[in-house]
Amino acid sequence: MAAITPCLYCSSMAISKLPRSHIPLGNINHVNAAWWGRQLSFRCSLKASQKAQLRDKLKVKLFSLKECAISIALAVGLVTGMPFVDWSPNAYAANPAMADLSVLISGPPIKDPGALLRYALPIDNKAIREVQKPLEDITDSLKVAGVKALDSVERNLRQSSQALKQGKSLIISGLAESKKDHGVELIDKLETGMDELQQIVVDRNRDAVAPKQKELLAYVGSVEEDMVDGFPYEVPEEYQSMPLLKGRATVVMKVKVKDNPNVDEFMFRIVLDGYNAPVTAGNFLDLVQRHFYDGMEIQRADGFVVQTGDPEGPAEGFIDPSTEKTRTIPLEIMVNGEKSPFYGATLEELGLYKAQTRLPFNAFGTMAMAREEFENNSASSQVFWLLKESELTPSNANILDGRYAVFGYITENEDYLADLKVGDVIESIQVVSGLDNLVNPSYKIAR
Repeated sequence: MAAITPCLYCSSMAISKLPRSHIPLGNINHVNAAWWGRQLSFRCSLKASQKAQLRDKLKVKLFSLKECAISIALAVGLVTGMPFVDWSPNAYAANPAMADLSVLISGPPIKDPGALLRYALPIDNKAIREVQKPLEDITDSLKVAGVKALDSVERNLRQSSQALKQGKSLIISGLAESKKDHGVELIDKLETGMDELQQIVVDRNRDAVAPKQKELLAYVGSVEEDMVDGFPYEVPEEYQSMPLLKGRATVVMKVKVKDNPNVDEFMFRIVLDGYNAPVTAGNFLDLVQRHFYDGMEIQRADGFVVQTGDPEGPAEGFIDPSTEKTRTIPLEIMVNGEKSPFYGATLEELGLYKAQTRLPFNAFGTMAMAREEFENNSASSQVFWLLKESELTPSNANILDGRYAVFGYITENEDYLADLKVGDVIESIQVVSGLDNLVNPSYKIAR
């Protein structure tokens, strides 16, 4: 099973597989900063000595001396100036992709999983985004106490409604031809829902605002999905025979809870995003259809992540019956501005230090693959959900983005993740939509 801890040779953490020897670090404030600098210098020198080998393998830009110096300086800053993070003592870590400082002071990040999924769609339609944004802003308006919040909600609604009226023709023209009728029907429902929300505001019924906002944003997201015409790019040839999710799918995970007098089970709704991680999401969905996770325990729950997927026995991943070998998948990272994902390399190794991932670790319940610490293409079946922000993983500027493959978000009941404990059992994971987007499903092969 995998774990995250600070590494003695870097300023990061890793999510990698057990068993492996490790050295507990404890409170990093007690570590000598100069010692850390020497260790990081050694790490950088190792990178330099292996540069030719890694360039041939990855064909990417590696650490420069300047970048190593920045890495060391920031690591020393972490040791001397950052509040202590209470890490689990049971593991080890990999070096981080250091965030660009301009990112650290950028505007507030998007943390809502639904919004992240909407913005991650491969569309370019400004008109629908101008409808979407004011509806999302209602969440901030509702932070104002009492019915005073409704004045801001009304402004948000007015802005969104005007944007829909002015941009309706552009929105309709952006719909995929095969989905146009469905999209127009959704737009009609959206207009009706806006009128209903207006009446809710007039009635000063604050409690009814959030449910109606959720409904309207669901319509917006569905309209945006109807703008996607087919799958937008070709997966590299070496991965085309793997299970691929060419689109999105939704699953429901039922977890049986132990030692909790208040509840017997939790239900989590998870959206898998194959537009931005077709190999990773396809691998997981294929395992779901094999019932691989059914009956498996939660294997880590430490307040930072919840993790599962390590099968019983010596194997650390899924053994494909057709090959009798562990099925592994490549690291898969989609970056904003790119038409297809990068494979087999972290953004740090690619030299993309300022790049923003399309599926960031911003939301509570972000879902990603665990892998071996120093093997980018070693993910198999172990998955984890991020629980909280810490000093090393703030939304929009963390050191997990670009190092681990995010492929979905929990969109309902994500807050209950924090209540899961080691030993709780996944009763089932069932597909509720999108199974027809799975290509090359191996679960259909006789086992």
